[in-house]
Amino acid sequence: MTTEMQAGSSGFAGTAGRLITGWALLGGLLLLLVVTVNMVSIIGSNFFGEPFPGDFELTEMGVAVAVFSFLPYCQLVGANVSADIFTSGASKRMIAFFTLLGSLVALGFAILLIWRMYFGMLDQKEYDYTTTILQIPHWIAFIPILISLALLAVAALLTLLRDASILSKG
Repeated sequence: MTTEMQAGSSGFAGTAGRLITGWALLGGLLLLLVVTVNMVSIIGSNFFGEPFPGDFELTEMGVAVAVFSFLPYCQLVGANVSADIFTSGASKRMIAFFTLLGSLVALGFAILLIWRMYFGMLDQKEYDYTTTILQIPHWIAFIPILISLALLAVAALLTLLRDASILSKG
């Protein structure tokens, strides 16, 4: 589903596409914030001898959350890494089959990751793991990551349905 198709879509697919796009943009803003914090820390360290406390912790958590926020968008618009060298001579039908298979694998991995990350979050909360300097609980970063994985599952389902429709048309 291209960005143009998302804008004109209505119903569940259109709403999901806009939500996924907005979530990816929020991830981009978070990444921009992480870069800003790092710049402030570098400038503070060089000019005032005092870095921003906990900048490494914020970078670690922020980048993890941002990367997960991009996954649903990449799935939705077909921007995942692919090995075109193997399919360069394949027919359109074979490529459609591989695309459908990729969407199925993405859906399976999204479901698997939601399941395991949810229990990982519960473990982090139960054992009260926090960052060293700022004492931010680790489990808090899992919440937007789980939302990203849920959106990845939705995106994978949408692409799976789209790919099945393309494959059935020949």
